[in-house]
Amino acid sequence: MMESGGRVCIEIQHVSKKYKGAQESSLSDVSLNILTGDVFGLLGPNGAGKTTLISILCGIVPATSGDISFYVDGQSLSESQRKSRIGFVPQEYAFYQELSPRQNLDYFGAMYNIPKTKLEERREYLLQVLGLAKAADNKVETFSGGMKRRVNLAIGIIHEPAILFLDEPTVGVDVQSRNAIIRYLQSVNETGTTIIYTSHHMSEAEEFCKNIALIDHGKVIAKGEIQALKTEHHVASLQSLFINLTGDAYRD
Repeated sequence: MMESGGRVCIEIQHVSKKYKGAQESSLSDVSLNILTGDVFGLLGPNGAGKTTLISILCGIVPATSGDISFYVDGQSLSESQRKSRIGFVPQEYAFYQELSPRQNLDYFGAMYNIPKTKLEERREYLLQVLGLAKAADNKVETFSGGMKRRVNLAIGIIHEPAILFLDEPTVGVDVQSRNAIIRYLQSVNETGTTIIYTSHHMSEAEEFCKNIALIDHGKVIAKGEIQALKTEHHVASLQSLFINLTGDAYRD
């Protein structure tokens, strides 16, 4: 599927989500097109619906209504194909603390049925490029927050997904780890991987993302290219745009 500006990778049509027992919907009539090769930011205050939308896109929770289509190389992905073509790096740690990075990557790589030789090559490459090689056989439970984030990332991309979802991939890490993670993700994107990303670090998002959608109270309140949105709303930064559109009240 094509639209002005490029080939569509993810088509989200009128997606809503209301959890059982909830008085209000977590998402309400969300429609977005994400282009192939984009770094697309899903941004919004706490409780805006970002993680719910990513969870629906990754097949973790069902939408109450609406349709989602995925395309890779112009071909629609079936439900069964999505597992092998989509990667997800959640905000929570998604690995076994008592295992080493090497053991974790072997375990999750086997779940994707990656052939042994290819898995070994991919594992050693990720350990090296993400600065984990020297601690590759140490238990992850002994690692710093930044190292754990990088293990989380390595697991999410072990199978070389065409579409990668990142939910707060740099939360709670030091500046050096954050820069290293973002720099590596930029290189992943340059190989053609489409990235969908959430974060509360507006300066990071402004540097990393090409296009964004601002979500508040389950609805898309702005979407488009960052510079165009800043120009439209007469602001100098993404953070100023965020505050202008969502307010500065506490969101606990």
